[in-house]
Amino acid sequence: MKKLIRNYLPDSDSLRRNRWLAPFADSLGHPRLWRLNRHSCAGGVAVGLFSGLIPGPLQMLGAALLSVLLRVNLPLAMLVTFYTNPLTIVPLYAVAWAYGRAVMPLLGMTLPAGARFSAPHIPDDAGFADWMDALVTWFMALGEPLLIGLPLLALTLAALGYVAVLGLWRWHLVRAWQRRAESRKARSC
Repeated sequence: MKKLIRNYLPDSDSLRRNRWLAPFADSLGHPRLWRLNRHSCAGGVAVGLFSGLIPGPLQMLGAALLSVLLRVNLPLAMLVTFYTNPLTIVPLYAVAWAYGRAVMPLLGMTLPAGARFSAPHIPDDAGFADWMDALVTWFMALGEPLLIGLPLLALTLAALGYVAVLGLWRWHLVRAWQRRAESRKARSC
């Protein structure tokens, strides 16, 4: 799997030749951003899960910046941000809103009377500007529970993703060791 993935990853020379990325080539050329080991991949998944909940079109930029700062796998972080898409964003925001609503009393905050989560209303004939305006209005109407729940959900997903990747990596290694031991045992018999 590593060999297959490495064939599709760019190298630092191709980054330096790209006119858009050339100013950032030193930062993007760091070897830890492209390494495929358990900590770099687990960190990349965590960064991608966290950045996926950044509102608006800034998810990829957030994943790239956090990957460079934390020196984790950049392509994996950017790929994982795609778990948020037009089909999953409303359910994820509903979970974030409920998470924020549950945490508000612990912070000594009260939820406004009659506050509830509702899906955005976007007219069928809406153009891009109307669509964006409807989404911003919807986002602002969700208020404090969403503002509290979104970072908490992002941190929770990032932590769970990090632990899950480390666990899956370890499980894969243990199985590989067991298979190797079994094949040695079979050859010696």
